[in-house]
Amino acid sequence: MAARKKDDEQMSMIDSFREFKEMKNIDRTTLVSVLEETFRSVLAKIYGSDENFDVIVNPDKGDFEIYRNRVVVANGEVEDVNKQISLADAQKIEDDYEVGEDVSEPVNFAKFGRRAILTLRQTLASKILELEHDSLYNKYKDRVGQLIAAEVYQVWKREVLLVDDDNNELILPKSEQIPADQYRKGETIRAVIERVDNENNNPKIILSRTSPTFLERLLEQEVPEIADGLIAIKKVARMPGERAKIAVESFDERIDPVGACVGVRGSRVHGIVRELCNENIDVVNWTANTKLFIQRALSPAQISSIALDEENRKADVYLLPEEVSLAIGRGGLNIKLASMLTEYTIDVYRVVSDGETNHEEDDVYLEQFNDEIDQWIIDAIKSIGLDTAKAVLNAPREMLVEKADLEEETVDHVIEVLRKEFEN
Repeated sequence: MAARKKDDEQMSMIDSFREFKEMKNIDRTTLVSVLEETFRSVLAKIYGSDENFDVIVNPDKGDFEIYRNRVVVANGEVEDVNKQISLADAQKIEDDYEVGEDVSEPVNFAKFGRRAILTLRQTLASKILELEHDSLYNKYKDRVGQLIAAEVYQVWKREVLLVDDDNNELILPKSEQIPADQYRKGETIRAVIERVDNENNNPKIILSRTSPTFLERLLEQEVPEIADGLIAIKKVARMPGERAKIAVESFDERIDPVGACVGVRGSRVHGIVRELCNENIDVVNWTANTKLFIQRALSPAQISSIALDEENRKADVYLLPEEVSLAIGRGGLNIKLASMLTEYTIDVYRVVSDGETNHEEDDVYLEQFNDEIDQWIIDAIKSIGLDTAKAVLNAPREMLVEKADLEEETVDHVIEVLRKEFEN
């Protein structure tokens, strides 16, 4: 019974090697080296030295052999049982051995004992895992920002686990997913490599579908002029799943960068829109002229004039009343994306008939209500592009709840406070 148990343990070790051979992404030379080193460390603990042992590992077959080499000495003259064998014992192996000859005999791994086998397996698994981590980190550390296609392996509430062609695990956190994304196990999705964490030598490959870089890489695939260097993407601003603005520049005066990116009847951009869950994409011509760039970024609104404060990176934009809603956009998306694209804080003013200006018909900035509304609530509302009282009152209540991540009671309180201001 004990012999059968030891044989089972040896077979378990062989099965482990086969498993490593089939599943681990490690080159053969490195694997053999690790296996041999692991065996020798156990041999040294058991026999005091591993110098006189030959360890032969064959990961292709998933097996191994160990031989101990000893010198034959006269009976009664054995001083080191690990390196020497008496003539009588040697002749039990083969009767023609003589003093001074070398004896090489196989070592039954099962004789090491259950504890030694368990220790060796744990050491081996630890070293293999460490090599796997190193291999994964080295594979991806220089690929941040690259586009990758991977298979969905498991869908969880907070993240999606994907695997690449080598069965390495990749992570797509909820925060890096487009809100309308739906994933099914086994399907292939595209994302950009956002970052590679390696805390405690435990690499994690984080992917993103919300990063502006993801949109850039998709454009590079769809627009040959970008891949060829004839058109450059200067800046990308995104509200993932809703809307994006892209500034492009052409290095060939014969090429219209906007037309090239959009394609005939939108043929080039349509595929990207579908990939991004119907995210609307605006492509504008980049220019070093700040006023003109802001004007293009606020498209489709027509700007009457712009006053710049370059030191504080602020822009006061004046428009006719009928253009104001176009500049702001639904839910404030257009003006927020324009600010992200130009890196200027943009304030919109109406141009009234008498030639003077009136900021949004006596609209009031949200900061003026911080005595009645907590500042964190104001900041949450501003984060979705609503800076003034009327912008909030004109926005759908559901948008304030979902996009600003506020409780319904909180939103109702904010609306009540703002309405009282204009009733007064």
